[in-house]
Amino acid sequence: MQSITNIQSSSMAQNFSWLHRGLTEIFPQPSNADSESESLEKLLVITQRPLRVKFGIDPTGAEIHLGHSIPVRKLRNFQDAGHTAVLIIGDFTARIGDPTGKSEVRRQLTEVDVAQNAQTYLDQVRPILDFDTPGRLEVRYNSEWLSKLDLGKILELLATMTVGQMLAKEGFAERYKKENPIFLHEFLYPLMQGYDSVAVEADVELGGTDQKFNLAVGRDLQRHFGQRPQYCVLLPILNGLDGVQKMSKSLGNYVGLSEHPSQMYQKLQQVPDHLLEDYFQLLTDLHADKLPEKPRDRQQLLAWDIVRQYHGETLANEAKEAAKTGGQSGAVPEFSLSQMQFPAKLFSLLNVSGLCKSGGEGRRKIQEGGVRLNGDRITDIDTTFDSLADLEGKVLQVGKNKFVRLVP
Repeated sequence: MQSITNIQSSSMAQNFSWLHRGLTEIFPQPSNADSESESLEKLLVITQRPLRVKFGIDPTGAEIHLGHSIPVRKLRNFQDAGHTAVLIIGDFTARIGDPTGKSEVRRQLTEVDVAQNAQTYLDQVRPILDFDTPGRLEVRYNSEWLSKLDLGKILELLATMTVGQMLAKEGFAERYKKENPIFLHEFLYPLMQGYDSVAVEADVELGGTDQKFNLAVGRDLQRHFGQRPQYCVLLPILNGLDGVQKMSKSLGNYVGLSEHPSQMYQKLQQVPDHLLEDYFQLLTDLHADKLPEKPRDRQQLLAWDIVRQYHGETLANEAKEAAKTGGQSGAVPEFSLSQMQFPAKLFSLLNVSGLCKSGGEGRRKIQEGGVRLNGDRITDIDTTFDSLADLEGKVLQVGKNKFVRLVP
């Protein structure tokens, strides 16, 4: 078994500033542990092997935003400290839908939905995680083990929790009180996420503060199956650009990891002043004592650094200059919809706009999942737009680097 006694040795093993930056909670702590007698910090020092650090994400949508990046960045911290990141793509659990924070049942996704959403997730987290160093990353899909559970095993999982325990979960409690329906398959979600920890033998699991219940279930199931229970690291939920509600695509207050550099820069240079400290702490490695004094300078530094992380320094510099001279459009090329006749087929628009060399190539790009409109993936080759109003002001994208803003 590989030893980590010499990995980043004293600098990373003894100095835990990387662990505590932006942290909300680690549990259990020695004072309230069941049978554990050591803290996570102590385990990091004394372990003779790389710890297995789990983070799971369900592909319930096509795009990851900056809020999702917070636990992924912490996962990279563990990689840099010499440990193994276990990134779980929840292709099975996504078909149930995490009921956390939901006031009503979530729509169940099909296998096709999930497969289409999952294919870009790794590309979007690639700028964050170390994909190249041997032994530093495992990418697992939880259908690998969850699809094989027979009724006996499912009954065993169900027998580890009571209905009362499930109803103590925040979302369930609220819905039960309001007499909103709670379906039995939703009770399976925390158990299946918890079973992921058993399947990959996790030593540590990362998650947002809204995931505390699910992470604790993982500890209970590991104990049930004779494993040492994992440590749980909880991280904050990022407020969105509106400064009030959590970052969410449905609320329109988000910044997607795959957005055009200029779009990303334009959004981030308008982050409300009261959120700047959190954004710097959670989304960058910059130290607070080295930040500019003026809020406007801080906004621009934040925007530049985050664009640099996901698109490189050259494009970050270009986005910064474009913001000075190009207004909201920045460096995104424009295409006039006056050149189209409506109703218009998407593949025709891709051809006429110059994003694809032909309508046939446009069809292939759509089928391959490489076409987005304002960040939303479009996979139906027959997609048709009835009028200019359906497209005005939106950004049409092919692949990672081809964009046009659609104007009248």
